[in-house]
Amino acid sequence: MMRKLTVSMALVILFLTTGCTTKSPHYVIGVSQCSADIWREKQNAELRMGAYLQDGVELRFAAAYDSDERQIEQIDSLVASGIDLLIVAPNQVATISPAIDRAFDQGIPVIVFERKTNSRKYTAFMSADNYEMGQVMGHYIASRLKGNGHVLEIKGLAGSSPAIERHNGFVDALKNAPGIEVVGSVQGDWTEPRAHIAVRQWLAAHPDIPVDLVFGMNDRSATGARTAFLETNRSLPLFCGIDGLPGENGGIRQVRDSILDASYIYPTHGDKVLQLAIDILEGKPYQKETHLQAALVTRENASSLYMQSEEIIRQTAYLDRLHQKADSYLHKLDSQRTITMLAIIVIALLIVSLVLFYIYHVNKISMQKERVANTLWHMNTDDIPMLPDTVQATDDDPATRTDDDDDTPEPVQGSYFISRFKEVVESRLENSELSVEDLAADMNLSRVQLYRKVKSVTGSTPVELLRTARLNRAYRMLMTTDRSVSEIAYQVGFTAPSYFTKCFKESYGMLPGDVRK
Repeated sequence: MMRKLTVSMALVILFLTTGCTTKSPHYVIGVSQCSADIWREKQNAELRMGAYLQDGVELRFAAAYDSDERQIEQIDSLVASGIDLLIVAPNQVATISPAIDRAFDQGIPVIVFERKTNSRKYTAFMSADNYEMGQVMGHYIASRLKGNGHVLEIKGLAGSSPAIERHNGFVDALKNAPGIEVVGSVQGDWTEPRAHIAVRQWLAAHPDIPVDLVFGMNDRSATGARTAFLETNRSLPLFCGIDGLPGENGGIRQVRDSILDASYIYPTHGDKVLQLAIDILEGKPYQKETHLQAALVTRENASSLYMQSEEIIRQTAYLDRLHQKADSYLHKLDSQRTITMLAIIVIALLIVSLVLFYIYHVNKISMQKERVANTLWHMNTDDIPMLPDTVQATDDDPATRTDDDDDTPEPVQGSYFISRFKEVVESRLENSELSVEDLAADMNLSRVQLYRKVKSVTGSTPVELLRTARLNRAYRMLMTTDRSVSEIAYQVGFTAPSYFTKCFKESYGMLPGDVRK
């Protein structure tokens, strides 16, 4: 409690004592990301948080979306804009090297992180050990299958160093497990849709080959493969991945909810990358090669890891908002120059009050989640219901709220109830007039009873689960039929294609038409 208060107070003082006048940044740092995904979003957020603690640092971000040509253009553009240092995650080992070399030859320090280049023209390199990740997962898989079984491998983007090294580590680990047979190795590109398509094609071509476990080079590949298996009549194997991200759709929660059997935390550590950049620019000592520590995530430690990561995410998001508000205020103060010191003191007191209130609120939520975790710990794993992959929490239905309602999902033995509820929803998806009252009637419950039961078991409302079911079916139809987007929207129960498109983009991060591309 006191440690959180000390950190928060230090940040408040930092915000109030810097930025009183607008200054040009001391350093301009370009960040070239090979793609844009939740792993890199987390790292970019950490880079920004690290920059908050530095005086006069400007970050310029660019994302290549897995395109070599785009990343080369972006690196050249960042260099031409006048950056002092380049941070780059190369899309592939060889193709991006010339652009990195050009930056280095112009005297710009270069930090290569997460992925390697085949050139030695860089100032420092920082990453976790991808070979070790593949090797550890190989040993885990051999142990999990008790030395005998059939494994399907989904590779990462061809030509990228993590894909190459994880595969080599995985293969070397299985040399000591002759009873484990790799029955197939399909090519992915780190994305869930690509893995889904590749595995679906492999299953169609090999209907009689058994699969006991699927190893995806990252968590999204593993979940894409899982979707492909769910669309067949085959028994569902175990699924393992790598990334172990926190958050609602991250690998830690997927392991906790038994969607994945295991994952491996691939650390982002944008704050450490930023500090390395500052050390280089300021001429301080630094290590040329830095290897970050990683860790295996299993069902034994996933619950505690998830609670810890959720706490960190909440505090980070709060501090980010606090910084933005303070920064905005200080810019106004600089332009107006009419606000007195008394006003600064009043605002400082207000911020401190907000921090104290926030710490109290965080502690209260942490205690609630600890109670839930203790309950889950003593439950049989088979009794814990599995939630849909894409369900996200939204505001509760006000019509069904009561004073006794608690936003914390209660872990109950609700597997049969949810199975029945899914059957009812799936059978009536096409009905755009379907209401919660209709669903409740089919379940022989009142609206309030249905709402409370669904909420206690899943943490979501019936309306949210209904929308998720419609979007899931729409996604499958986009992948497996040639119907138009409008036809699919009406067929899964949406009243307007435009509203369907909006919901689809919010859930999947892409337009419906992009799925087929």
